[in-house]
Amino acid sequence: MKRIIVPCDFSKPAVHAFRFAVDVAAQSVGEVHLLHVIEVPVLQDSAVLSFEEGLFKELRAEAELEMRTLAAGVPDTVRIIQAIRFGPVHKIIPIYVSAAAADLIIMGTHGATGLREVLVGSNAEKVVRTSAVPVITVKDEYSRPVKHIVFPCTLENEQQEELAQKVKALQQFFQTRLHIVWINSPLYPERDAAVQDRLRAFADRFGFENYTVNVYHDMDTEAGILNFARRVEADMIALGTHGRRGVARALYGSTAEDIVNHAQSLTWTSVMPPAVSEY
Repeated sequence: MKRIIVPCDFSKPAVHAFRFAVDVAAQSVGEVHLLHVIEVPVLQDSAVLSFEEGLFKELRAEAELEMRTLAAGVPDTVRIIQAIRFGPVHKIIPIYVSAAAADLIIMGTHGATGLREVLVGSNAEKVVRTSAVPVITVKDEYSRPVKHIVFPCTLENEQQEELAQKVKALQQFFQTRLHIVWINSPLYPERDAAVQDRLRAFADRFGFENYTVNVYHDMDTEAGILNFARRVEADMIALGTHGRRGVARALYGSTAEDIVNHAQSLTWTSVMPPAVSEY
């Protein structure tokens, strides 16, 4: 977590994300890239173009002032890089992440609910779905230490190899207790004892330490993860997403994106190879 990107629109969740990123960077002796993206409309008329250019200069100046204010209280040990870009947020972020060789995104989210969630989704959800690096999402101010991480497990060893190693590194960085959990729902019922044995074997295979294995019963996977996280007072939920798009996403959805929208704790996500064909 040496090079952290914080997309910032200066909303409360974005400011909370920046402050959390500063804490992480201080621990890792890293740097924080504070990235503000100004959306650019499609312009055709030359008179409108001239007006918009003036507006963009004003918006840039305002953003620079906001950035300086945010960075003013940051310890000298944390390097802050300020960047302003123009374009669609969900397209500019991956371009910047690649150019900066970043290894983590930390971003605020208001979440998305109801019809907006179905039709549009949040910017954080779009980034989670496509990001080449892990993403931590933040809703509220988070100044306390991360002590408990929930890791929902699918027991698909061949697909979770890379994910498990990343979660292990995440746990070691924060020095937390890890709660590995299988959500036992009516859709995917399993015998508790058998699942617990498989969870222990999974943990042993990847060399996890300071962990618990759990089987939690709920009506569906998302509800089970959120309810279990509340039960153990989790500070963070860590899970993989297949990054589905198009028809595949409409048919199968994404538990990770739903968790990002609805969880009150921090969430950490990493894109895994898709489990289904996408069209």
